[in-house]
Amino acid sequence: MATILQILKETGIRIGELTQLTPTDLDTERKTLSITPEKGSTPRILPISDKLITMIQNLPKDPRIKYDTIFQPHKNALRTYFDKQRKTLAKKLCNPRLMKISFHTFRHWKGTTEYHATKDIIHVKTILGHKSIDSTLIYINLESALYLQTADNFTCKVAHDEKEEAELIEAGFTLVNNRGELAFYKKRK
Repeated sequence: MATILQILKETGIRIGELTQLTPTDLDTERKTLSITPEKGSTPRILPISDKLITMIQNLPKDPRIKYDTIFQPHKNALRTYFDKQRKTLAKKLCNPRLMKISFHTFRHWKGTTEYHATKDIIHVKTILGHKSIDSTLIYINLESALYLQTADNFTCKVAHDEKEEAELIEAGFTLVNNRGELAFYKKRK
């Protein structure tokens, strides 16, 4: 279950798309997962972490069985198992709000955090595989509500030469302004 939740967190794919993942969809060299769409969405290739690759590779497998998919292909069985674990954890932690978390919650979390980090609705649309921008607009509303009271915080840096500029760009900083020989960059915290 930890591997399933990590995939949902990193990619924002639907549980039906997860159950269709095959071993050939995992590209360990490029660190990507190829997503076969469902619900009329678009196919996509999404980046994943080294941690997730290791988790997928370490999933227990019975050598006597040939696996067509990485996970149990029946999403209802996965939901039942998740619901049981969620209920146990909510009771153990005395936190009934955990009962509101579903597999689809991870999709909303991914879309909302991606929009907050990039402010690029087309980027979010592409990651989630939406065919229509209208489907993606919900994440703007969620982001506005969730981050309403927090001001955007940035780390600011000044580059004095081309080498420093290259380092900042590689670290994810965005150029804000040039003033003479100085280049001013920022990146969301």
